[in-house]
Amino acid sequence: MSTDDFLSRFGSPGASRPDPVAAAQQAMRNPLPARFYKEAGVLERDGLFHVALDGRTARTPARRPLAVGSRAVAEALAAEWQAQAGQIDPAAMPLTRLVNSALDGVADQETAVRAEIVRYAGSDALCYRAGEPEALVERQNAIWQPALSAVESLIGARFLLAEGVIFAEQPAGTLEAFARKLDAIPAPVALAGAHNVMTLTGSAILMLALANRLIGPEEAWAAAHLDEDYQIEVWGQDEEAAERRAIRRREFDAAALLLAQG
Repeated sequence: MSTDDFLSRFGSPGASRPDPVAAAQQAMRNPLPARFYKEAGVLERDGLFHVALDGRTARTPARRPLAVGSRAVAEALAAEWQAQAGQIDPAAMPLTRLVNSALDGVADQETAVRAEIVRYAGSDALCYRAGEPEALVERQNAIWQPALSAVESLIGARFLLAEGVIFAEQPAGTLEAFARKLDAIPAPVALAGAHNVMTLTGSAILMLALANRLIGPEEAWAAAHLDEDYQIEVWGQDEEAAERRAIRRREFDAAALLLAQG
C-alpha cells in the first residue's frame, strides 16, 4: 500500500473509498496548485510543533492542524514545503502525505491499523524461505535470520518457517506477543510510519525490529530487497523498476523517520 492509498483505506468511518486508479487519473488531470506562501517554518504551540506557512499553521486535507509531537519531523515537513517551487507537487512530499494520512485517517482508525499489522505478521515474508539456489538460501539465512531471531527474543515467542509458497500458520501466542510489542508504538503518527514501513518492506517483523532499534533503516531496506537484489545480480537491472524502487525508497525514508520518533 502506497502513502497515497493509506488515507483512502483508513479514512473516517463511513467515508467512501475512491478507486485508486480513478483517483490517480483525476489527479493527473488536475493542475497543481500554485505556491501561495513565502516561507515554511516550525512553530511550537500547545505542546506540538506546527508546520507554519508565513506564520500560520498549515492544515491537512481534513482541515486538522499539520502539527506533530517531534521537532525533527516538523522540521522535515517544513523542508518539504519550503522545497516546493512555483507549484505545490504532492508527489514530491512523501512525508507530508504520510502525516496527513496519519492525522486524518489513523487517528480515527487505530484499532484497524494495528489489527492489519498483526495479520501481516501472520504471513510475513521473512518466514518464507527459498529452497534453492544455494546462494540465495545462504543469503536469506545470513541476513534474515538475525533480524528474525532478534524480534523473537524481543517478543519472547517463535515464528514458524516455511519453504517456498506453502502457507505456515503462525501460533496464536506468537501473534499475541507481537501485538503486545506493537501496542508500544504510539498512534497516530508513529503508527502510520509503522504501517508504511511494513508495506514497503513486505515485513511486519522488519518493521518491529526497526521500531525497537534492533536494526537500522539501511539494514531493513537491504533485507526487504534481498530477493530482488539477487535477481538483479543474475539478470541485470531494469530501468523502470529502478525508478519505482527509488520512489518507494523516498516513501520508506519518510515512514522510517516517523517510526523512529515514536
